[in-house]
Amino acid sequence: MIQLIEYPKCTTCQKAKKWLEEHQIAFVKRHIIEECPTQEELSVWIEKSGLPIQKFFNTSGMKYKELGLKEKRKTMSQKEQIALLATDGMLIKRPLLIGDTFVAAGFKEQEWMEKLNVQE
Repeated sequence: MIQLIEYPKCTTCQKAKKWLEEHQIAFVKRHIIEECPTQEELSVWIEKSGLPIQKFFNTSGMKYKELGLKEKRKTMSQKEQIALLATDGMLIKRPLLIGDTFVAAGFKEQEWMEKLNVQE
């Protein structure tokens, strides 16, 4: 089952949810704040995605900027960064699309089409 990790007020998340529904793709929603991903989940997802850890940070978010993470992250280990992400869902890039064999961070329609084998 596909999992959509989202923040309901996020317009990109709303757009992603609508896209999944339009393409009749079954998914389970998970609120990124109420059910913040754990360090273990994030570790698995980052590895499965093949993406660098910075792709999992919501770099345009207020929390990211307030904490000065652009500079701080440079001196942090991956383990420390994952631990930090697990403390607050607002630090995490959203939406996250989690499948059995893939993880996508952010909504990029072309990438989602490829990962979900959607034909236009």
